[in-house]
Amino acid sequence: MPRPQRQRRIHREPEYVSFVPDGIPPGGSILLTLDELEAIRLVDLEGYTHAQCADRMGISRTTVSEIYENARYKIADSIVNGKPLDIGGGNYIVCGRGAEVKVKNQISDIKEKGKDIMRIAVTYDNGEIFQHFGHTEQFKLYDIEDGKVKSSQLADTNGSGHGELAEFLVSVGADALICGGIGGGAQTALAEKGIKLYGGAAGNADSAVEALLSGSLDYNPDVKCSHHAHEHGGNAHNCMNHHGNCGHHGHHMC
Repeated sequence: MPRPQRQRRIHREPEYVSFVPDGIPPGGSILLTLDELEAIRLVDLEGYTHAQCADRMGISRTTVSEIYENARYKIADSIVNGKPLDIGGGNYIVCGRGAEVKVKNQISDIKEKGKDIMRIAVTYDNGEIFQHFGHTEQFKLYDIEDGKVKSSQLADTNGSGHGELAEFLVSVGADALICGGIGGGAQTALAEKGIKLYGGAAGNADSAVEALLSGSLDYNPDVKCSHHAHEHGGNAHNCMNHHGNCGHHGHHMC
């Protein structure tokens, strides 16, 4: 008897069910299942490696690779050959709602930002600037008044991914972000939300904030790092280990 297929965890069901090319007569469509859509979301949009995607979906890395390759082929077939793409079905279970509630509860525990206060967020890991924005599990929030740190607090994020982390920063009232590696999509999301980015930074988080306030923070405003499915020996590519690829130059706060 064949082994039963394990249900794949997805964050949420989409609000749309199809994409149809304009000017193409009705014909055979392609079905993209929700677990395939989730693999595309995690790897191509949120920047997870296949191993990290497997952990989120509750399946093996080999299975993720198969799902991901099937999904990419279907999307390519739809775009190149003008075939309608239907979205639905698959062997999945929705598990994102609990995480959303957890994040909302975490936000409710964060102290409100006072009037005339600037709030700086730093990707945080054991006192240091965490080097991959999309997998940040904790921010340290610094409230600045009259050019000095008035108070600080830690904020857990549940490691939600680029888009949701940008929303998280908006929800907690962040005006600026200090981080290490960050992809182009995340940079765009932050810019659209009016959050000033100081990427490509490294070292102690507290010291980085003090350096930003004094105009001496070493960061790279043009940092461009991609973490989309780059895996080397099972480990995600860490952009800050390769300064030749990402750059790390001295720039000052304007």
